[in-house]
Amino acid sequence: QVQVAESGGGLVQPGESLRLSCTITAHIFESSDVGWYRQPPGGQRELIGTIPVRGDIEYSDFAQDRFTISRDNDKATSYLQMTRLQPEDTAVYFCSPGFGYFGQGTQVTVAS
Repeated sequence: QVQVAESGGGLVQPGESLRLSCTITAHIFESSDVGWYRQPPGGQRELIGTIPVRGDIEYSDFAQDRFTISRDNDKATSYLQMTRLQPEDTAVYFCSPGFGYFGQGTQVTVAS
């Protein structure tokens, strides 16, 4: 069974930073690209970026300057570092190893 769990969300003020974590079943994680997504209130899920097992990380245009994705294969965990957060970044954030697997997501709210 594949388990995916996102964590680290919360309420932050504009301009602050936050790091999210994504833990995936180890034998799946080690052979899978990991995608990070977000779904704003009332909106559709959108891709933030993807970190492959090997190779270059790819980001959507909006995430290029402020978001950084990384992975720790020993911990079967991927991270999403977000900086200079703005209210429009308010969303539920998800990760996925593909094959339609997602966790419950973690809520990020940016408000003063």
